[in-house]
Amino acid sequence: MAVWIYKGKSPAGKTEEGSIEAASSEEAISLLRRKRITEVTLKKKALAKAGFSFGSGVKAVDLARFTRQFAVMNSAGLALLNALQVLEEQSESPAMSEIVRRVAASVSGGTNLSQALAMHPKVFSKLYIHMVAAGEAGGALEQVLNRLAEYQEANERLKRKVKGAMTYPVIVMIVAVVVVTVLLVLVVPKFAEIFAQGGKALPGPTALVMMFSNVLRDYFLVLLILLIGIIVGFIQFLKVPQGRLAFDTFKVKAPLIRDLEIKSAISRFARTVGTLLNSGVSIMDALEVTAKTSGNVVIENAIMKIREAIAGGKPIAEPMKETGIFPGMVVQMVAVGEKTGGLGVMLTKVADFYDEEVDAAVESLTSMIEPLIIIFLGVVIGFILIAMYMPMFSLGDAAG
Repeated sequence: MAVWIYKGKSPAGKTEEGSIEAASSEEAISLLRRKRITEVTLKKKALAKAGFSFGSGVKAVDLARFTRQFAVMNSAGLALLNALQVLEEQSESPAMSEIVRRVAASVSGGTNLSQALAMHPKVFSKLYIHMVAAGEAGGALEQVLNRLAEYQEANERLKRKVKGAMTYPVIVMIVAVVVVTVLLVLVVPKFAEIFAQGGKALPGPTALVMMFSNVLRDYFLVLLILLIGIIVGFIQFLKVPQGRLAFDTFKVKAPLIRDLEIKSAISRFARTVGTLLNSGVSIMDALEVTAKTSGNVVIENAIMKIREAIAGGKPIAEPMKETGIFPGMVVQMVAVGEKTGGLGVMLTKVADFYDEEVDAAVESLTSMIEPLIIIFLGVVIGFILIAMYMPMFSLGDAAG
């Protein structure tokens, strides 16, 4: 899609200028004619280049803020195009501002909001587009935008909780590796010089530490390249479907992280499906969209199996139970919601409940990992220090 700067005559005979997004000049002129603008002159706008960027350049928090502000403006009765233009000017993110400008240009040209959003799939997910389309079709765009804003804010809170659980252990492990490396590279060689002057055979632990120190100093660059290669290889491994499946299977079965992974997945599933159903999206479309945004291949496969079972005429609770992922309480609540016609509302309650469960899982994981890391760090550093002092004790005994 290109952006075209136009100038023409409005139906009232006044000169009108602006911009419009279209694939070609012919399409741009056609869109302007629908707005009854004549004597059109077009000029293609050159897009600004801003160095290297990854993806769309739009952060999740920027999108959540845009959605909330859009919902508030829509609730206040502001016209759709006017709201977009205000959001374009007020956005703190240049990338988000550019996307909103393009969406506004498409809407100005006569495109529906959901279709305009669909032109930017890297920013607006299928879930986002499905909900907006359902809101437009049902004349409930205001309610849908509010639900979208609440969904994104809740989803961001969930991500922060999970990331918070992982951040502390990772930082402590990095510190531990740095401390041990400094000891082996800078401290141990000083002791080695002292021991070499003694001319006596070193105890086994001391010799082992000396060996690690020599290897780390002599082959530091090789080890660093090897570490980078392992990290890059692991990233590439995750890009392969079989690799991703293996890693996600490990996450849902590993003793320490299984509880957090399952509970966060259930919370995300319940909130996404519930939000879509409450917005008027069909259960089949809701499950398909949710599967793609689950973040775990094992969970995605389970959701697609549920979808296939529903297509075959089964109620949703039955295939959910068969997956072995969803707890009995969740299955029972879904069954009740399905029977009473309030499945969307019930799933939202499940999501709220599991948000609290994720909090408890984060605290539990942190309380387990913290002492394990401290013990590991203490054992490694303690072993190095004892190994360094053992020859000194031998020298002291000999002197005595």
